[in-house]
Amino acid sequence: MTTTEMVVNGARLQPDPSGAVWWPAEGMLIVSDLHFEKGSAMARRGHGLLPPYDTATTLTRLEALLQHYRPARLLALGDSFHDRHAFSRLSANETDRLAALSQRQEMIWITGNHDPEPPDSIGGRILETYPCGPLLFRHEPVVGRAPGEVAGHLHPKARIRGRGRQVRARCFATDGLRLIVPAFGAYTGGLDVMDAAFRPLFPKMFHAWMMTGDRVLPVRSDRLVAAVA
Repeated sequence: MTTTEMVVNGARLQPDPSGAVWWPAEGMLIVSDLHFEKGSAMARRGHGLLPPYDTATTLTRLEALLQHYRPARLLALGDSFHDRHAFSRLSANETDRLAALSQRQEMIWITGNHDPEPPDSIGGRILETYPCGPLLFRHEPVVGRAPGEVAGHLHPKARIRGRGRQVRARCFATDGLRLIVPAFGAYTGGLDVMDAAFRPLFPKMFHAWMMTGDRVLPVRSDRLVAAVA
């Protein structure tokens, strides 16, 4: 794994190729948009082509990261559950794994638009925002100048053209003042960082830290290619 570093409002953060963020100075691991039980929600709406194993897959990836980093604190940036009833659709094994995961270190659940009231039975604190040092964690980014804001919600991805082909990948998006974290969940899609939704957040140049294999590579926004509608 290639280690790189982003500086956001003075905080030195390491983007992980999985889509998580590691903050060594605070011993904090940050993930966003886990969307547990998105597969079962889609199946109930008649979209039965996706196997309902996304929660187990996401938990396995998260457990591996906790084993690797051994954080003192795990922060989930909202939309951890795909809907208000997602927790009730977890299997007994998944419920036990999630409870064990949330109890092995300090746990903070940020509320999201999909889960405004995360279940309090699995442990940890439930907050709307969480200030820590030079950073402020919330689910949805706020338009305007917001030094130190770390948010999710938009599921950023980017594309770049080179050597006759285009490379598309999920990414972290930052201008050094704020950071938008990619979605971590197994069945989460993405929104191109060149989309109009990102323009008020990054009115000037920013970097898309694109996840390619076991590396995270920063790409200037003026080198990115907008997605074709």
